[in-house]
Amino acid sequence: MKKSDPVTIVFFGASGDLAKRKLIPALFQLEQDDLLPKQTRIVGFARREKSHEQFRTEMEKAIIEFARSKPKIGSRELNAFTSLLYYHTGKYDNSKSFKDLKIFLDKLDEECGIPPGKGNRLFYLSTPPTVFCDIIAMLGQTEHIADHKDKNLWTRVIIEKPFGRDLKTARTLNKNILSVLDESQVYRIDHYLGKETVQNIMAFRFGNSIFEPLWDRRYISHVHITVAEAISVEGRSSYYDNTGALRDMVQNHMLQLLALVAMEPPASFAPNAVRNEKVKVLNAIPTIEVNEVDRHAVRGQYAAGTINGRSIPDYLREPGVKSNSVTETFVALKLHVDNWRWAGVPFYLRTGKALTKRLTEINIEFRQPPLALFRHAKSDEHKEIERMKPNVLSLRVQPNEGIRLSIGMKIPGPKMILQPTDMEFYYSKVFDVEPPKAYERLILDAISGDSTLFIRQDEVETAWTLIDSVLDGWADEKSPHIHLYRAGTLGPYAADEFITNDIKKLATF
Repeated sequence: MKKSDPVTIVFFGASGDLAKRKLIPALFQLEQDDLLPKQTRIVGFARREKSHEQFRTEMEKAIIEFARSKPKIGSRELNAFTSLLYYHTGKYDNSKSFKDLKIFLDKLDEECGIPPGKGNRLFYLSTPPTVFCDIIAMLGQTEHIADHKDKNLWTRVIIEKPFGRDLKTARTLNKNILSVLDESQVYRIDHYLGKETVQNIMAFRFGNSIFEPLWDRRYISHVHITVAEAISVEGRSSYYDNTGALRDMVQNHMLQLLALVAMEPPASFAPNAVRNEKVKVLNAIPTIEVNEVDRHAVRGQYAAGTINGRSIPDYLREPGVKSNSVTETFVALKLHVDNWRWAGVPFYLRTGKALTKRLTEINIEFRQPPLALFRHAKSDEHKEIERMKPNVLSLRVQPNEGIRLSIGMKIPGPKMILQPTDMEFYYSKVFDVEPPKAYERLILDAISGDSTLFIRQDEVETAWTLIDSVLDGWADEKSPHIHLYRAGTLGPYAADEFITNDIKKLATF
């Protein structure tokens, strides 16, 4: 990759967990891979009083624990990187804090031989969403933002999710942000899009001629997208109880995965070409009518159970959760994409907390052959059955990133009996290297000015339009239908029945 010009990166919320676990370790790895521009400087901004040295010591510990390459204490590469780190104490709604920050950043530029006011800036908002508007307003008022038309100088702002909690708040947030920044300067981040397998969806589809001709309603019966978590709300109870699984996972991560699976081939991989196609998919999904939500969605809430030998209490007994909460910790959702390619093909989305295992996977299930020419055997025994399992293409995002294709193969012997067999590929085995972390790729893209894997304003608002219709339907219920499931299971039985009964109605070829 062509390296960008020198840049100063400022993290707001530098005392938070995200900076320690993900952001600073990602920057360290980029430096180790010689991908950061020369003369890069990294400044943490937070409310807590802290010296440069204190900040460097804290981040050194975080890098040792969380970085991909696991450096040793006192190593040359670790010391070289932490020398690039600085800390600035300030308040997010205080103009003096931001004026002082500007003086400090100009001083760092001068030390690198860059005239004051001529340095490139990447601002990263890893803060609670309640202060997004304050930070951006202060950046604008104190002249941190370069003119987006200036080809020799740039300012970019990465904004973490959640991006609003409904369509109204998302529009308000967009309006406030775009009153200061141009859309080209805004990088709304969804870390799922930085994962290798997610990016490989496009490579797999558009780089291999064998599958694209089959990628439509004629051959595909339905699509499952699963994001399962084997942890409870653990330490995030108050936040989660005001959010729920639909807002936390479906509105962003899962709709993005759906869009990548269903999008038309873009004319190029230029940022807007890809994002235009994703928006077309989201616009083609009909909103669910308020009185139809129970036919398209199932919501659940975990009860006490055990995960990997660890006892999990009822969700309603988690600290910070309201005793009468109807917040969903699980949701199953059926959507359709009403266009020529996908008409009649249901997309089933499932996500939940406190499930059996951690798994993010896209399963594309092909239609059954029209005639049962062969006898079939179960995979675990040679007992014959009438029909074999359909061909399934699985794209696993986490863990063990890879691709699996289930096909029917003849069992050795005189009889013509088929048995399901998997053809598998795993990144770690094929390439013998740990793939880059999502934040490494996304921060590098932001520095390079490539917004392909970031979310555009219209994507955010279209996604919220879909989610709001479900939330409105649930709010309209006189008696909320919350299905309980035991922690450490696959979710509520109602979700299995909802999807299984629906699939039985689907036709073969």
